[in-house]
Amino acid sequence: MRFTLTDGLEQGFGIAHQAKAQGFSAYFGVGSATDGPGTSATCAAKQILDVLATPPACVPAPNIGGVFGLFGADFMITPHLGVNGEYSFRFAQAPYLPTEGLNARPGFYDFNAVYQPGTGTNRIVPVLEGGIGGSKLSLYVSQSGCISGICANPSQVVATSNHFQLHGAVGVKIYVKSDMFIKPQIDLHWVPHLTQQYGSDFVPQYTLSVGYTFGRH
Repeated sequence: MRFTLTDGLEQGFGIAHQAKAQGFSAYFGVGSATDGPGTSATCAAKQILDVLATPPACVPAPNIGGVFGLFGADFMITPHLGVNGEYSFRFAQAPYLPTEGLNARPGFYDFNAVYQPGTGTNRIVPVLEGGIGGSKLSLYVSQSGCISGICANPSQVVATSNHFQLHGAVGVKIYVKSDMFIKPQIDLHWVPHLTQQYGSDFVPQYTLSVGYTFGRH
């Protein structure tokens, strides 16, 4: 069997065309995630124990809300199956323990398998996601100063709380141009032990993204 330079070029272009045909997408969106206030075991409903107070006292518990941003990217290995990664975060710090001058910024990251029932050439493409990831709650001081011997400014993280999460999402890519799309999406984060900070381990999230698919045909 003879293998010529022409055969090699044709094979190479075929592989490149196939990779291009599957498509790589990147997107950014805004929305919100929600979770109610938690309750410490020794406090009344919707109150948590402020261990920084002297003596420790029960104070109103915070909730998750506000405006969240979302970054994501996916790569379709076949026309229907692919992988993606996403990171969502609250844009602004939110009061967590106001009496102690502590603010919080929650965030979620996940890595998923992706299923698209339609084809890459459809104008409307449903998207199903499922995977694992983590949740991170970062705590900041609300102004320059010291808390319990920790000195920092509002841009510095003074403590973090990390949790494992299971993630699922349903969305749809609506192509407004040949390669540009908008993507409404509903996510559900299941974060075991998040009730240490908030009211539920389940955190729904609602996002509207704008994205671009490279290699769509």
